[in-house]
Amino acid sequence: MLAVAVCMVLLAGLQAQDLQGHVSIILLGATGDLAKKYLWQGLFQLYLDEVGKGYSFSFHGAALTSTKQGQEFVAKVLQSLSCPEDVAPERCAELRGRFQQLSQYRRLRTSEDYMALSKDIEAQLQHEGLQEAGRIFYFSVPPFAYADIARSINSSCRPGPGAWLRVVLEKPFGHDRLSAQQLATELRSFFQEEEMYRVDHYLGKQAVAQILPFRDQNRKALDGLWNRHHVERVEIIMKETVDAEGRTGFYEEYGVIRDVLQNHLTEVLTLVAMELPYNVSSSEAVLRHKLQAFQALRGLHKGSAVLGQYQAYSGQVRREQQKPDSFHSLTPTFAGILVHMDNLRWEGVPFILMSGKALDERVGYVRILFRNQAYCAQTETRWVADQSQCLPRQIVFYIGHGELGSPAVLVSRNLFRPFLPSGSWKEVEDRPGLRLFGRPLSDFYAYSPVREQDAYSVLISHIFHGRKDSFITTENLLASWAFWTPLLDSLAHEAPRLYPGGAENGHLLDFEFTGTQLRFSRQQPEQLVPGPGSAPSPSDFQVLQSKYRDSLLISAWPEELIAKLADDIEATAMRAVRRFGEFHLALSGGSSPVPLFQQLATQHYGFPWAHTHLWLVDERCVPLRDPESNFQGLQVHLLQHVRVPYYNVHPMPVHLHQRLCAEEDQGAQMYASEISALVTNSSFDLVLLGMGTDGHTASLFPQSPAGLEGPQPVVLTRSPSKPHQRMSLSLPLINRARKVAILVMGRMKREITLLVSRVGHQPKKWPISGVLPSSGQLVWYMDYEAFLG
Repeated sequence: MLAVAVCMVLLAGLQAQDLQGHVSIILLGATGDLAKKYLWQGLFQLYLDEVGKGYSFSFHGAALTSTKQGQEFVAKVLQSLSCPEDVAPERCAELRGRFQQLSQYRRLRTSEDYMALSKDIEAQLQHEGLQEAGRIFYFSVPPFAYADIARSINSSCRPGPGAWLRVVLEKPFGHDRLSAQQLATELRSFFQEEEMYRVDHYLGKQAVAQILPFRDQNRKALDGLWNRHHVERVEIIMKETVDAEGRTGFYEEYGVIRDVLQNHLTEVLTLVAMELPYNVSSSEAVLRHKLQAFQALRGLHKGSAVLGQYQAYSGQVRREQQKPDSFHSLTPTFAGILVHMDNLRWEGVPFILMSGKALDERVGYVRILFRNQAYCAQTETRWVADQSQCLPRQIVFYIGHGELGSPAVLVSRNLFRPFLPSGSWKEVEDRPGLRLFGRPLSDFYAYSPVREQDAYSVLISHIFHGRKDSFITTENLLASWAFWTPLLDSLAHEAPRLYPGGAENGHLLDFEFTGTQLRFSRQQPEQLVPGPGSAPSPSDFQVLQSKYRDSLLISAWPEELIAKLADDIEATAMRAVRRFGEFHLALSGGSSPVPLFQQLATQHYGFPWAHTHLWLVDERCVPLRDPESNFQGLQVHLLQHVRVPYYNVHPMPVHLHQRLCAEEDQGAQMYASEISALVTNSSFDLVLLGMGTDGHTASLFPQSPAGLEGPQPVVLTRSPSKPHQRMSLSLPLINRARKVAILVMGRMKREITLLVSRVGHQPKKWPISGVLPSSGQLVWYMDYEAFLG
């Protein structure tokens, strides 16, 4: 009797172990391209991995497609599902047949439809005597549909008590920080954070998924190397040969930065740069450390990026989006970004992120290149891969495609022999003649997966097992958008460099960096007239010289225009120093001259800074350290990078006696006296101005008489926008300059540029029209967006 009782207890225990519960998986958008290519196969792979392990399944394909059409579509897709190579054909056919029996299609549109689905699931559980473990809803639908679907699930289709709910969301997760925040707030009203799984399929790619385990399993070897003292740079690259044809509607809204860099490549960056948790198996610890990595990212600026667009793109947009023949898109299809981290581990190490369409090859990789301070006395032909310290030292997580053709982890033999789990990774056999990053494959310890898996199959398995570290939390999502949105805003009106596409790109997209500045290595060939053809494209013009308001006009694309203006300023400075021994330069503030300041700081090493006096054309009435201060902008983008004697820097005295621009402090008179004492005849060698969309220049505004005429060289004025109080050089003082340069950039300036070209001398209405040096030269510098629209 005792033996029987023991057997009964053991049998009951085994049955309890076998019956862990039923999981219902609902694929929304089941008839879409993503579902057809990846998701149904991923769900089948989950079934293959989990069958017989204690869970029962049902798979519900759902969409807006009619029931009959949807059933036919799903049946066709299910028939094409495949098994891994190690599954025998007969066994595969058997398992596929079972999966087909467990899968069905239904139309889901209304809350009533979701309620009916929930009742059907409950009826199945009751009929088969199953306990519900949980439900997975995979949103393979556009984000605009999220809210309605989420509302229906929350109100009508949640699982019962004790069962979990997991909702899977596909990108895009917003267009910028504000839209991402709005979407996150909306979803939070229906789901808890732990219920949401935001998919970035790059995190399911085997080489990417191996980054943290590799760092963990090789801690001893990497602890002394994984830092600024040893890492020269990190490259995170995704190149594509295909273009955007057929997807220009999406691409016009998002572009390459939002499509690839803000999500895929940034997620990879955090895996490389984050501090390694003690326990990498802890999702909570991994996500916390990733957030810390986001928070250490240094802010980006225009100079952090180079942009390109393949030449056929605008034509594709015109055809697909019914745009007029004159339309030229500013959407980048190529971007290189220079990123830095502000922490002790990575300070000063450049992280290069690059992606683009219509490039010369399809490949993705993460490359950590280590510093090399060795010199080898023997000739290179005698260098041995695992002994010579003169060979490049690098670790590469090869994401796929390219020359190698498959995922891999590569470690230079002169670094260390890495550990990778033999059950899932195997050594790659040498392939004579194959070279990667300039070295033969034999220079590396190379490992590839024992069994290649699709990224979606990996992620669907992680969703099922509740592994949150492979997904994007709300907090990390908003941190990423907070990092990228300012750069995206600053680049919104920038014209990308055009490139032909494919192998014909040559070296046109090569770029280089100095400090925090990124720029293309080669200038595009100069062409002063439109190229042949009926309709000139943006690339047909480079640097044009003409007339505008009877003064010299120089027009070009932004990059070439800034380079030209910087060259002209340096030439003017050299002439002034040779003739007078010093150069007096008055600079305007705002965002337009920032690229110029960066150009002067990083590309003009022969500039006579030691003999240059820097003055301000105007200033906001805020403390000089305030981010809105023109002087602070000058300090950040120029002064801290060049050697100007401190006594040659002349900020406007807007903050005296702990007051801002008080008339009784006589700050304007003080600045005028300083100019009179140091600048011969109060005639600056060069004054740099801008032009506002209302026709103002410096801080001289329409319908405001201050500074437009009269004897006062420096005046207090009032701006229509905050901060309202300003200090400015007067129009008569500006017109005493030997040279005045007016920089006008961006499509937003096109209307005022056209208007000012037609008006006469009306400074009270259009202050810019009053700029006309009495005995000096006036030159307009306009980019094509401002000049041609």
